[in-house]
Amino acid sequence: MTYKPPAQSHIFPLFPRLLGSYGGDTAGPLVISIGGMHGNEPAGVFALQHVLQRLQSSNLPFRGELVALAGNRAALARGCRYIKEDLNRLWLPERLQALREREQTAETPETPETSSEDKEQRELLAAIETHLEHCQGPQRPIVFLDLHTTSAEGTPFVVIGDTLLNRRFAFRLHAPVILGLEEQLNGTILNYLSDLGYIAIGFEGGQHASSSAVENHTAAIWSVLATAGCIRTQDLSVLGGRREQSACETPNRPSVSPALEIRHHHIIQDGDDFVMQPGYTNFQPVERGQLLARDRHGQILAHESGQVLMPLYQGQGTDGFFLVREVPPFWLRVAAWLRHLQLERLLPVLPGVRKHPDQAATLVVDPRVARWFVLEIFHLLGFRRKRPQAGKLIVSRRWHMPCVFEEW
Repeated sequence: MTYKPPAQSHIFPLFPRLLGSYGGDTAGPLVISIGGMHGNEPAGVFALQHVLQRLQSSNLPFRGELVALAGNRAALARGCRYIKEDLNRLWLPERLQALREREQTAETPETPETSSEDKEQRELLAAIETHLEHCQGPQRPIVFLDLHTTSAEGTPFVVIGDTLLNRRFAFRLHAPVILGLEEQLNGTILNYLSDLGYIAIGFEGGQHASSSAVENHTAAIWSVLATAGCIRTQDLSVLGGRREQSACETPNRPSVSPALEIRHHHIIQDGDDFVMQPGYTNFQPVERGQLLARDRHGQILAHESGQVLMPLYQGQGTDGFFLVREVPPFWLRVAAWLRHLQLERLLPVLPGVRKHPDQAATLVVDPRVARWFVLEIFHLLGFRRKRPQAGKLIVSRRWHMPCVFEEW
């Protein structure tokens, strides 16, 4: 059965923070999914509502619990990306600490120093932490699924921090997997949750207003629930899922590599007057020197040949576009092999590499000493680049809390 979302418009009702939940009576994973972190991306909210309705009417076996949350409720009600600040760029340690300190000093959301997104973030954080506190047992698997759409058309895709467990979920979605985006974007909720040790998957379901985006999100939710072991794979056809298959596999979609890495990120500065050239879609091939956009400085050309990702065709946002290129399957297999051998333990003995004095699973690299293919080697071993400090490269390794997934 094809799900049809409510008639699209630029204004939606004020969604509840807790869209709903299902399960919780049988031991199993906790899956928390968030839709609408950006207010002009309601498809994830509609998909979560549909999945909850199908689960409630199916009465099929279910292990664990699904919790569905709405992100930026105020922006969803207005149909805009955000009111004052991008809610999906605010999940930084110092920002969260400031929010908690204001809570302790009894400051209210209406004080002049706070924004609409302060209130949204505080409420969303409280909802997430409440469900985590109720999660019984330190070994219980916990998975986060963050649902998004893009302003450009094109194939849906998956965004992950590159860990083996994240890969397990991502490749089951049968959509291209983007590696390295967490190095380019600071303050996303996926980065925050990954740094806490949880499995965190971002799914970009298509163009904002397309009905296929809701279908893609719905398929992604079913796939994550099946991979986590909440539902049986054989029940997907009954529930309306497409056996862990997203709509990006349907005919007439261009062939896209299973994994790609970020090569370039064009950041928009205030007053740039950035305008993307019309007609670009996600994963469209481009050649070095090809005209991609214009701003007050003139033409913006492709730095290298590759594929364009998330070209910006909306008023709000600071990410003009990304360029990506294919990661050969051979290197994915090499990375998995190296990590299974835990060779990252040898990195601190290499010249120019030492452990960070204060942060666990973090290394400080002197690029004057460690000069050859530094980032490529660290990427293979599961590390990601953080903000540089005093001319040194800081890299940290993703990790996950111990957990076991038992699929049916």
